Amino acid sequence: MGASLLHLHFNDCFVNGCDSSLLLDSTYFETEKIARGNFIFVRGFEVVDQIKAEMDRVYGCPIVSCADILVVAARDLVVALGGLTWKVRLGKRDSTRA
Repeated sequence: MGASLLHLHFNDCFVNGCDSSLLLDSTYFETEKIARGNFIFVRGFEVVDQIKAEMDRVYGCPIVSCADILVVAARDLVVALGGLTWKVRLGKRDSTRA
């Protein structure tokens, strides 16, 4: 799952910066999450959803953005799998549009 979350992280950050827009579910328009190029190759959405749900449960409110969770999860899983680490700046805001 480490490689998948790293891939998810870089796909999310590619166009408009790390804003978790890749995690948005489709409503009135097609989002990046189900776009043809991402639908087949990008996975790990459920891991971010689980982390977010647990953070909200523990702290009682949305205290951490999905964008920050995605970046930290990708980094920590890469490190856990023996890869290199990198500094993460927190405080990213989640996008409301794809």
